[in-house]
Amino acid sequence: MNNPVTRAAALLKDHRESIDRLDAILVYTLAERFKHTQAVGKLKAEHDLPPSDPSREAAQIARLEDLAKEADLDPDFAKAFLNFIIQEVIRHHKKHQK
Repeated sequence: MNNPVTRAAALLKDHRESIDRLDAILVYTLAERFKHTQAVGKLKAEHDLPPSDPSREAAQIARLEDLAKEADLDPDFAKAFLNFIIQEVIRHHKKHQK
């Protein structure tokens, strides 16, 4: 495997296999997270609680930004990603309220 092109192709294949595994982990992790947030939404609806909790959301965003920095991930990306998830969760919670 002294050929640089062959070596690069093998490395590329390894990276792509890792990416595919991580994508699967992300999907299953998000599914698990949404199962819990769905339960929270139902609980909030049953007890007439608001679908949004701005203080919790702010704390979660700050926590995620810190985790992102520790993990050497762009904190702005992490914040945008969590904001997207939070908006989706709120949308689901509002459905339960109807």
